[in-house]
Amino acid sequence: MKILIVEDNSRVSALLKRGLESQGYQVYIAEEAEEGLILLGKIDFELIITDIMLAGMDGITFCKKIRQSGKKIPIIMLTALGTIDEKIEGFDAGADDYLVKPFEIRELYARVKALLQRKNDAVHTVEETSQITYNDLVLDKRTKVVYRQGITINLTPKEFNLLHFLMQHPERLLTRDEIADNVWGNNFDTGTNYIDVYIAYLRKKIDKDFDQKLIHTKVGMGFILSNKI
Repeated sequence: MKILIVEDNSRVSALLKRGLESQGYQVYIAEEAEEGLILLGKIDFELIITDIMLAGMDGITFCKKIRQSGKKIPIIMLTALGTIDEKIEGFDAGADDYLVKPFEIRELYARVKALLQRKNDAVHTVEETSQITYNDLVLDKRTKVVYRQGITINLTPKEFNLLHFLMQHPERLLTRDEIADNVWGNNFDTGTNYIDVYIAYLRKKIDKDFDQKLIHTKVGMGFILSNKI
């Protein structure tokens, strides 16, 4: 499996390359995001690891360009800061996971393995239809577009994934742990309020301009998508 590392610190990229190659991966290195985009046009990568702080184009912009191109390659972002705002910005740009420097190389192995497994599972999942409908809300899994009453609602990748999970389980109370495991993965930081933040984002986009509210909070319990509350 081919992995692209975009990192302008040669010492760090060399360590990552050596470690991942010891796990059987074929690793390519780009020192700049622009170089990474060129490699992406030539090679089919299974996963990307990118630093946020890069000379020239930063990792956030790099991630956005990948998603705008339609590529669904799993992306792990690396940062020396790791603030909640920065992590949210990374997830909104389309990142799948996050690691704060310094980190144990074994943790990177685990994150890489988990993302590749999720990607493999998704490829082998046969979906009968590209659309999920609940009440007047329509989510198209193929085009990544959401409509309510025929009005297009623009969501970030993480907001889309969260709404997708809610719409897969309508009328059911979903705990924060369930949402964390299914939307953020096994490496979710339980010490953060990401879920509450993203539920608030969704409510603002899905419910604010409509009479009937669909996304509800059960204090201390979790969240539910319902038109009966």
